[in-house]
Amino acid sequence: MTTDGAALPKNYVCTVNDAQRQQIEVYCREHGWTFSDLPYGYWKAAGNKINVAAYHSGKLSVQGGNTAEFVLYFLEPEVLHTVGFGYDTVAADGKLNAEAVTPHGGIDESGKGDFFGPLVVAGVYVNSDSGSKLASAGVCDSKLIKSDKKITELAQKIRDVTAGNFAVVTVGPEAYNRLYGNFGNLNRLLAWGHAKVIEELLIKVPDCPRMLSDKFGNESLIRNALQTRGRMIVLDQQTKAESDVAVAAASILARDGFIRGMAKLSEAAGVELPRGAGANVQKIANEIAARDPELLKKISKTHFRTWYRAMNLPEPEKIPYGRLF
Repeated sequence: MTTDGAALPKNYVCTVNDAQRQQIEVYCREHGWTFSDLPYGYWKAAGNKINVAAYHSGKLSVQGGNTAEFVLYFLEPEVLHTVGFGYDTVAADGKLNAEAVTPHGGIDESGKGDFFGPLVVAGVYVNSDSGSKLASAGVCDSKLIKSDKKITELAQKIRDVTAGNFAVVTVGPEAYNRLYGNFGNLNRLLAWGHAKVIEELLIKVPDCPRMLSDKFGNESLIRNALQTRGRMIVLDQQTKAESDVAVAAASILARDGFIRGMAKLSEAAGVELPRGAGANVQKIANEIAARDPELLKKISKTHFRTWYRAMNLPEPEKIPYGRLF
């Protein structure tokens, strides 16, 4: 498993359909990329040390110094809805290698890219026994699991195997919006959530020597958010940390919490709330805003552009791609 973005490949190839290609094109144009003609293709776009080429065959090629960031933080989660870039410890069926596991904790979150629903951050402590059992049981990155039922089953397995050595912090939309207003930055809000989980997990496992999370910002953000109990723990961040069994388990608990939260909010809204932030989400947001704008505020994350569009408000200035990381 590569441990930092600089070590990841600088080229990536995948296949996209017409709708996905158009989504990528809109994104690149919104971020001011330069477009040019492409032989045997639809277009070529260049921006922020990346070249993206869309071919008539459906092939999409990404090359350049910032390939990793583009694929990890936009292409896979927002367009392809898959994960795979940067993994070398996950088998083809998504299972982790059940190798010897040293005692440590893992943290992950769910809901940060979803307009509707809560943000859920979870942490799980594993040792050689529980880590091996979880890997053998099929615990893996939650993004590889398409069934909500399977998430629920694995979440219960994790709770049982770890004997309560886990922590979950759920931030509902209203609290999320207040916190985002205070922090003014998603990474700072995430750091706060991670720090809360670390503190709660350390109450249960005071001798946990190390915590691992996916890389989303400067490590100092989490370090500065920690209270006395967590100040001395070793903090590690790495790209694709979900290939670690503790982080994978945390991702499943977080996803399980998000699913439960979405079910409650859907009941309150009187309609099944879709996930993500795509066209179907915008459609439902528009419908809810038209009949009950206050309700929309209570069930969504109001810094998303989806909110501004649903409420017919001027959208905030776009952040240049390079400043997102």
